[in-house]
Parts: sequence; C-alpha cells; structure tokens
Amino acid sequence: MNWKSVRRAVRLGRIGPISVLFVSLWGPAPVGAQAGSAAPSTQRRTSAPYTGDLSIFESQGRDERLQINRVMDMLGIGPGKNVADIGAGSGWFTVRAARRVTGSGTVYAVDISPEAIQCIDQRAKKEQLPNIKTILSKPDDPQVPADSIDAVLLLKTYHEVAHPIVLLKNLRTSLKPGAKIGIIDRNGNGENHGVSKDVVVREAAQAGYELRDSQDFVKADDMDYFLIFTPKPD
Repeated sequence: MNWKSVRRAVRLGRIGPISVLFVSLWGPAPVGAQAGSAAPSTQRRTSAPYTGDLSIFESQGRDERLQINRVMDMLGIGPGKNVADIGAGSGWFTVRAARRVTGSGTVYAVDISPEAIQCIDQRAKKEQLPNIKTILSKPDDPQVPADSIDAVLLLKTYHEVAHPIVLLKNLRTSLKPGAKIGIIDRNGNGENHGVSKDVVVREAAQAGYELRDSQDFVKADDMDYFLIFTPKPD
C-alpha cells in the first residue's frame, strides 16, 4: 500500500490512525535509509603513493639508521640470491641489494611509477649494476617471474598498498621454497604514511603467510618495525 492509498482509505473511513502508524513503522524504508543500511566497506585506509622528489630517499646516514646490512643478513640476501624490491622508489635499497647478491644474483626493482622505473634504469646503468631488472607493476600485482625469488623487501611501502592482501597473494607464485618476505614500516593509521604492525601481521596471515620474526631495531623511534614472513605450507 502506498501513502496515496493510505490517505484515501483514511478519508473513506476504511482504516484508522492506529493503522496508519503501523504502516509507517513497518512499511518500506525511504531510499536514503535503505542505502545507509548497507554493510560498510572492510577496506582499510591507506596512504596515497608518494609522487614527489625521489632524492628524499637518499638522505645521508640512512644506511645506519635502518641498519640495512643487518636487514639483508636476516633476509638471507647474499651472493647468487634473487631479490624483489617492491615499491623501489629511487632504487636506494635496490642498488645495495644488487651489490650484495653480486653478478650471480638478480634484483627486481618493482614500482607502479614510470618515473621511478626510469630513475632506477638510469641509476643501474650509471652505477654499472647490470643485475638490476626493473618491473613496472600493477598496484596489486608485482608481476615478478614465477618461482624466482629468495627474498623480498617492502621498505616503507606497505602503507601505500591499496589492496595488500591481494598483492601478497599474487606475490606467492614468485617465491622459491624458503623465501623470506621483509616489511619495514612505521606504526600509523594507514593514512599518515604508517600502518599498525598488528594490521600487517593480520593481513599477511589472511594472504597465507606466517610471521617468523619481529624486530624494532630499524630507527630508534619506537615507531618503526621490521617483520619477516614466510609462506604457509600449502
């Protein structure tokens, strides 16, 4: 029964005011109310990918602050290993990993920004590191060759990934048995260029990974953390 019919029935004495009340309580909700009752999206907040000057990542003393050699040791990065640097930016970590794996290993510099990829290509040529291969990836798929990777690092990148569970799932096919995935980030709410460590651990578990180690030695600010994951057995 629509409201025009209800008003006509009241005028004709076919229904009374109490019946009208019940119609208003139990009748269809307005369109706006129905739209508002939809289940909220479960996608968490993320930060917009950085698009500024890439030289910001080349600050003096960054090696020591992040203890990047210790990070590479814990990820098992050494001669002959294949590494994926996801969200490679200026290539700061890429070139350090490339020197570590030597000519017998390969580092895949992965980024969604054409400017970053061009920057890394030029840098690899200038620094004579032919074992660097760049990949212009999709936001939720690193597109690294299958069964090729021994170690992965997402350095201050995870908080920018719009669909992190999808990305981590797509990454699995690229991993060799025993591969390690490292994530360095800072605690935050997702929008402030940081994401809670607990959120990362939960999302990685949903994507099929186990937490193997949790460290806080990267920068002594009680904000940064370093997590290491491995794929769960199939």
